[in-house]
Amino acid sequence: MVVVRIFVTGASGYIGGSVSARLIQARHEVIGLARTEDRAKALRAGGITPVLGTLDDQEVLARAAHGADAVINAADSDHRGAVEALTDALAGTGKPLLHAGGSSIVGDDARGEAAEQTFTEAAVSPTGPWQPEPDKAARVAIDRLVLAAAERGIRSTVLCSSLIYGHGYGIARDSVQLPRLVNQARKSGVVRYIGTGGNIWSTVHIDDVIDLYVLALESAPPGSFYFAENGEASFAAMAQAIADTLGLGTAQPWDIDSAIREWGYEPAVYALGSNSRVRGTRARDRLGWKPAHNSVTDWIRRRLTVGEPG
Repeated sequence: MVVVRIFVTGASGYIGGSVSARLIQARHEVIGLARTEDRAKALRAGGITPVLGTLDDQEVLARAAHGADAVINAADSDHRGAVEALTDALAGTGKPLLHAGGSSIVGDDARGEAAEQTFTEAAVSPTGPWQPEPDKAARVAIDRLVLAAAERGIRSTVLCSSLIYGHGYGIARDSVQLPRLVNQARKSGVVRYIGTGGNIWSTVHIDDVIDLYVLALESAPPGSFYFAENGEASFAAMAQAIADTLGLGTAQPWDIDSAIREWGYEPAVYALGSNSRVRGTRARDRLGWKPAHNSVTDWIRRRLTVGEPG
């Protein structure tokens, strides 16, 4: 890899922290954005050089991007201001910019019911007929802003991950969706899924996500968009695997209003109640990505309660 100095927003988060750990292991220098001195101290302990600031500090982002060989924006898929600051700073440099997206952009308002539609990278391209749900339009616009940065002399890439599972390697150990189910179950004693639980998400293990980030950093061409997925499962199946692992009997259905009260509107409707079925062929065909994990339910039963990463 030619890149030696990488600026990472979200270096204390699940994706950014895990990717940063791999880069440090490969003897690259990682500079991480830190909101507080305590977070900066934690980054230093992990071998990351902290830069104090937030996603709203455009000058901080610009300076860090200028001083790096590449940028990974993994802090917030919905923060347009940060993307604008980073693309303005990197314009004309030819440097890589990797942006962490999420496959909830194709999520529907299914409220726990199954859907058959599966999306490819080509189907969601800016030139295609597909339109996201209104609640996801702003995120899609940010993804497309990153892709359009290729026309400004930036080697920009959107990595659109599906439901990620596996323990992280940085400060943040847990992902987003499965821990919500687990935390609610431990609090109530009942594992819940929304509606019939027939809604299906594509899934991907954190180790395979890390591999894809490294490959994209090395060789993704400007304006690339990749889905990260390898397998899929219904929420009823994932919830039952959690129930089996925690010894909580049979997972139970939940109405959408109760789910919204517990998790909030966006997490309940789009993270846990929707269908997000995608197929990512480009990373395999163009980057040589070879994901090794393909069963989230197997991982839940084998690794959910295990403390170490993986």
